[in-house]
Parts: sequence; C-alpha cells; structure tokens
Amino acid sequence: MATQTPNYLLTKPAQSDFYNVADFNGNADIIDRELKSNADGISDEITRAQQAEQDISNAVTGLLNKVALNNAGAHNSIFRGKNLGTSVTAAQWAAIQAGTFDDMYIGDYWVINNITYRIAAFDYYYLTGDTSFTDHHVVIVPDESMYSYVMNDSNVTTGAYYGSKMKTSGLSAALTTVIAAFGSSHVLEHRQCFANAVSNGRHSAGAWYSTKIDLMTEENVYGGKVFEAVSDGSTVPANYTIDKSQFPLFALAPWMISFKRYWYWLRNVVSASAFADVSAAGNADCTNASDSFGVRPAFCIG
Repeated sequence: MATQTPNYLLTKPAQSDFYNVADFNGNADIIDRELKSNADGISDEITRAQQAEQDISNAVTGLLNKVALNNAGAHNSIFRGKNLGTSVTAAQWAAIQAGTFDDMYIGDYWVINNITYRIAAFDYYYLTGDTSFTDHHVVIVPDESMYSYVMNDSNVTTGAYYGSKMKTSGLSAALTTVIAAFGSSHVLEHRQCFANAVSNGRHSAGAWYSTKIDLMTEENVYGGKVFEAVSDGSTVPANYTIDKSQFPLFALAPWMISFKRYWYWLRNVVSASAFADVSAAGNADCTNASDSFGVRPAFCIG
C-alpha cells in the first residue's frame, strides 16, 4: 500500500504497487509548487534585505545631513564613500556652487566612462592665489592612474614641475578626459604657485600661473614633505606651492593613497635628476625623471 512523505506528502508507492502515472504527476506538481513557493520566499527575503539596507543607508544619510553643517569644514571631516552615480546631477552642481555640498562627503565618487572620480576635498583652494579663487569647488582625484608618462625625456629637473614635459604636454590627455566627463564649464581654472627652476637639486624660482589639472604634491598625499628638500638649519629652500596640506581623503582614508597598488608621480623635485612618487607598496619614494610612471592628477569641479 502506498504511503506519503512527512513534509510534502509525496506519494511513495509500495514495492508491490504497479507504476501509476497519476501518482508521478501528482508528485511532480507538489515539487513544482513547493519549489516555486520557496523561490518566491527567498526573493521576498532578498527584497526585504535590500530595502532594509537602503533604509539604513537613507537613515545614515539623513543623520549625516542633520548633524553636518552645510559647509566645506563639516563635509571635509566625514568620510562616507558613497557612489553618487554616473554623472553629476543638476542638484549636485547647485550644491557645489552654493558651497553647501548637500549629501556629498569625502570619499564619495562618480563612475564616469569606467573611471572612478573620488572627492578628495571641499573648497581646498577657496580664496587662495594671487587672484583670489572665489568659486566653491570639489577637488577630485581618480582612484587609479589614468595612464603612464615621463616627467622629462632625460633625467633632469631643470625647469622644476612647471617646466617639465609632464606639465607642458603630459597632462593634456588627462584634461581632455576630465572635460569630457564633467563638461568644460565645470572643470575650474584657478591660480597656482609653481616652481619653475631648480638649482643644486632644489627649487630656486617660481611664479603664479593659471591651471586646471595637476599632479599632486607630497603634502597633498602624505601631509608633509618626505623627499623634497626642507630647511637644514642653514639653507632654507623656497616653497613654491599653495598645496601645503593633506587632502582630507588621504587623512581620513590613508589606505586610498595606494590601495590600487600602482606607482604614480608627485610633482615635488627631489634632486637634479628625480621627482617624488608614490610606490605600489604604499611607501613614499622618488625616481628618475625619465621613468614612465602613473598619472593620477587632481582637479577642481564646480
């Protein structure tokens, strides 16, 4: 005599029973129904989990927006790391230009044409320059090198950063890519002080220039000079830069200095033949100017 399974009540023919198509089809219908019910239940649980995750994210964002004042100082103090989308929205542009930076925090990013553009600072250059930079802005640094390039064709630093091949032609491709991503009117020009001459491996002259995109300095990345010459108590080198402090991104999330594990240039002159760089292992480094290393620039949008 046939029996049934305890959970789904599938028919179990006895050893002496003949094959019964109705029993087989009935079992198949039960299995199909229960599998569908289980799949629906799992799908519902996933949906509820995703909704809970979104609710938590919205709650955290709401709390941040209530706690953090709408200014650069407050937003420079919080690392979030949220994906902001594939383009800057009209509301985001308005918040940047107003200097309120609503719902944007350090580490947040846009992914545009497969490049991750991450917020490194808010209003870092505000009111700096020989002509005051009065536009509110966000400083952006891509997560990875955009390509590789030399500082100079030979191992010299004669013209410092401003006179290097990197500055005169090597950054043009990066600027073109950035303008395509954010729009020419939103990639901001500002005044920057650059060294333009070197003597005995140290900066010896500099001037103010207009610029839109540049390599970072040791100060931007590490918070201070590592390889560039500093005062030895008798010789005080000139310091031609307004990039004299660390970007909040690298202060709050130092692993992002080299978390992609690649070499990239910094613009500091180290000697008559070498510029500073960040190594793939994360240590501060320097190398000959003719080596081809990564280009990971910083620029302002607003």
